Amino acid sequence: MTSRAGSGLLRKLTFSSGSVDFCSNDYLGFARSPALVKQIQDAEALTSIASGSTGSRLLSGNSALAEELEAFLAQFHQAEAALVFNSGYDANVGLLSCLPRRGDTLLTDELIHASMIDGARLSYATRHRFRHNDLNDLEARLKKATGTAYVAVESVYSMDGDMAPLTELAHLCDRYGAALLVDEAHATGVFGPNGEGLVVALGLQDRVFARIHTFGKALGVHGAAVVGPDVLRRYLINFARPFIYSTALPPHSLLAIRCAYEHLKAHPNPVAELHGQIELFRQKTQASPATAWWIPSRTPIQGLVVPGNEPCRAVAAALQAAGLDVRPILSPTVPAGQERLRICLHSFNTEAEMNKLFEEIHMVTARMSVPTTL
Repeated sequence: MTSRAGSGLLRKLTFSSGSVDFCSNDYLGFARSPALVKQIQDAEALTSIASGSTGSRLLSGNSALAEELEAFLAQFHQAEAALVFNSGYDANVGLLSCLPRRGDTLLTDELIHASMIDGARLSYATRHRFRHNDLNDLEARLKKATGTAYVAVESVYSMDGDMAPLTELAHLCDRYGAALLVDEAHATGVFGPNGEGLVVALGLQDRVFARIHTFGKALGVHGAAVVGPDVLRRYLINFARPFIYSTALPPHSLLAIRCAYEHLKAHPNPVAELHGQIELFRQKTQASPATAWWIPSRTPIQGLVVPGNEPCRAVAAALQAAGLDVRPILSPTVPAGQERLRICLHSFNTEAEMNKLFEEIHMVTARMSVPTTL
């Protein structure tokens, strides 16, 4: 703690009130949607439910509501089966810690989320990282893999906002008999014909062994699910410790998840609006004096690199003072020299808000004499 405080990296809890949201993962505005709140309340009024689940799914916490939701999720995401976890973190830790066994090989993209890293660390498999989105590096490691090989990636990366080359990854995994595991946290609700994720958008659902879908981002509620073959669901019920030893989600959460999916199906406009905002924002980055700072992205996650923890923190503080909720991502969360502002776009952001954001960025970086090239 003392060392972290001395280096200016001690974390603390904050919240913003009244600022323009360029920070949250509420890409479609569902978390703030009065219509979705009412839909959830109406569903509760029509269902006789308890306030808690009373135990783990393997003891007293299972219910028809949970199993009906999992059947719905499997159908929606075009998979054989689904298993609900209490959070995306739990789902990733549960999947990666138990699926690759001793003697197997787990190959992970170097930029996967911390939850996948933690799950990989708990696995008894041999683990190797490959360079981000580098198919040649991955293939070289697949050639040396022992046992069953597993490849773990994100479809949309949470810090850079770029996409994994999923089609090419599927080809490689097919060639070497490896199982592909894809975290769809930031693609759920955003990509696919109905928001099913990037895997379905690319028609790869039968070539990806497991997908992780979280509900606390674009869907605006809470929880997660692993979807894949039925044998995977049965395996996780027996070996995924976060599932086995956690009290199950309460009925309210299960209803909220189902309502969020139904709301997504009934309200496609926010998705179209979000993609319109992404394209508009990209046009503005290309016209920006700081063009070299922007990390190319066609997703709601846009990154503005400001090298150095202190300059990055200072730019974010200036934007926050101007009423724009933008947060800095500092090293060691990202590599030193790649510190950045992580800007999240939403269906409800306006062009006027974007213009203000760009104006403030230009003013503060000019005032601080921050270099405009990397």
